[in-house]
Amino acid sequence: MSVRTRVAPSPTGDPHVGTAYIALFNRVFARQMGGKFILRIEDTDQARSTPESEAMILDSLRWLGLDWDEGPDVGGEFGPYRQSERSDLYQEYARRLVDAGHAFICYRTPAELEALRNARKEAGKHTALKPSDLLLPEDEVARRKAAGDPYVIRMQVPEDGRCEVEDMLRGAIELDWGQVDAQILMKSDGLPTYHLANVVDDHLMGITHVIRGEEWINSAPKHKLLYQYFGWEMPALCHMPLLRNPDKSKLSKRKNPTSINYYRRMGFLPEAVVNYLGRMGWSMPDESEKFSLEQMVEHFDLQRVSLGGPVFDVEKLRWLNGLWIRENHDPQQLAERFRQWAFNEEYLMAVLPLIQTRLEVLSDVAHLADFFVAGDLPLSVEQFDFPRLEPLQVRKILQFSLWRFEEMRHWQRDTVADALGVIAGHLELKLKDFMMPLFVAVAGRPAAPSIMDAMVILGSDMTRARLRQALSVVGGPSKKETKAWDKEYRSLAF
Repeated sequence: MSVRTRVAPSPTGDPHVGTAYIALFNRVFARQMGGKFILRIEDTDQARSTPESEAMILDSLRWLGLDWDEGPDVGGEFGPYRQSERSDLYQEYARRLVDAGHAFICYRTPAELEALRNARKEAGKHTALKPSDLLLPEDEVARRKAAGDPYVIRMQVPEDGRCEVEDMLRGAIELDWGQVDAQILMKSDGLPTYHLANVVDDHLMGITHVIRGEEWINSAPKHKLLYQYFGWEMPALCHMPLLRNPDKSKLSKRKNPTSINYYRRMGFLPEAVVNYLGRMGWSMPDESEKFSLEQMVEHFDLQRVSLGGPVFDVEKLRWLNGLWIRENHDPQQLAERFRQWAFNEEYLMAVLPLIQTRLEVLSDVAHLADFFVAGDLPLSVEQFDFPRLEPLQVRKILQFSLWRFEEMRHWQRDTVADALGVIAGHLELKLKDFMMPLFVAVAGRPAAPSIMDAMVILGSDMTRARLRQALSVVGGPSKKETKAWDKEYRSLAF
């Protein structure tokens, strides 16, 4: 059997280090076993998926050196490799399940679903809804069908009992069917959920080993049942431990920068990032901390993965990155890395037009463009003291802007300007006054070349990181404020 692994990211935001982590272990396992590594784009969430996000995923994985054998850009015999281009397949297989009695059409409304869950909760049962909860009388189904009411397709699941799933790291895992919903397989818009598309694609693409995050363990019974319904052999499952913040919570952008783009813009070397991700729950046989991707492939053994919950510590990554800089580069090589990082022609051509009108001598570039090549800025609370702004307004400007930037699907000057205009209008502030805290947060000073253009050049990840840093300096909202501000923010019409 030829080993085939895959990574299947959703193009709904900045490329996540968690995606790189899972891609790394899938690629290393496939290479070590002489197999193939596949990249598949799971873009069935059409409301959130964007071509820009897909492009960033491909670019960031290539920057890390995690190339693939088959994918949307390189092709392959099992394409297409975007789920949005495979919708007819999913509809066909969903219909097969309905015809075989393994799935059913469900006309339940959101209000009815909520009432059913509440009733189960009040009865002291799991809130997972079962077919017996959801099925309607035949005459009511006929009425809703005739009326053209929206429907979904759900899978049949056992009402009770246990499901045993075999995991390559954990052995046999038992899960309670009572906690498993009658999973939606096809949404009312005709697109599949992750669960159906994942199983169909993995089978049709010949995936032999599914190496994914442990957050998918609870979904394994649904997937195993679908393989049984279709009469297919299930790939071997391996659930990797989740990356954690230093406080042991799940890695999140609220506490740690999670975008690969952020680490790239900060000046981390791709070799060091891959090296560090390789150490997340795994170790070399000789326990060496610094190793290349090629060395990891050579010595890889999946059974050396620890389930302890690896901590993603940026300070430790900085230390490791320093080793790579000092030990693997002579001055000439280091100069080339600097050129590739921030002094390449593409980046300079974006930055120079913003500062050229202010230049008198070339050395002025050092001051005018310093924040374009900086990481964290040396901010102080005094810098956010503005004559026409109260401290509360400053904090709201930073927090509301950050929340909006986290939701933005298209990072362009017009979308950034429009979003900030809406927030400024809501806070009843002149745009000039509103922008002052953003100038300081992003550029480190109250006056700089077009800050909106600067945010676009820096990118959404670095811009958000600087807003978070500014909030940590001035003090973010308290728990009580967060609740009130969130409600206020959600009322805005972007």
